[in-house]
Amino acid sequence: MQNANKPDSQKLTKPLLEELAKVIEYQAGWAVVEVELKSACNHCSSNDNCGTSTIAKAFSVKTQRFSVASDEVLHPGDMLKVGLPESVIIQAAALVYLLPLLGLFLVGGLGLFLAQLIGIDENLSSMLFGVVGAYAFWRLGKNVATRLEQDAQPIIIQNLGQQVELSVKK
Repeated sequence: MQNANKPDSQKLTKPLLEELAKVIEYQAGWAVVEVELKSACNHCSSNDNCGTSTIAKAFSVKTQRFSVASDEVLHPGDMLKVGLPESVIIQAAALVYLLPLLGLFLVGGLGLFLAQLIGIDENLSSMLFGVVGAYAFWRLGKNVATRLEQDAQPIIIQNLGQQVELSVKK
């Protein structure tokens, strides 16, 4: 009976990564929402003395717009809690980070093997082949991850209503 009072969005079986989004436009069951992308910086205790944190503060305020299906009519300015399956993010990150390492080792090993056959400098050959392999596998991983993320449809978890603006009279 514990789950009886929870909304349907909390009964989902897949873990979701949640983010706040602002409705920009609504048309025929689809809402165009905007999410502010945040940097991982500014979350540790050293952020006051960190050069990376300073750069992140200067350049990290970016937004992303995408469409989300909605059964209810939404209005511009409505705030939503949207979710994306965690597995999509993990798979995309694995493709972008682990595939280049695989390319580095596999193609670098191929460079070493070819250098031994031809009789050229093994170190230089394996390094050059490794860099090319890492770059090629990174591009492949990035393309597959982009398609994976485009196929994953975010869902609306909760409508939080209109954003409240507070202003101070001077």
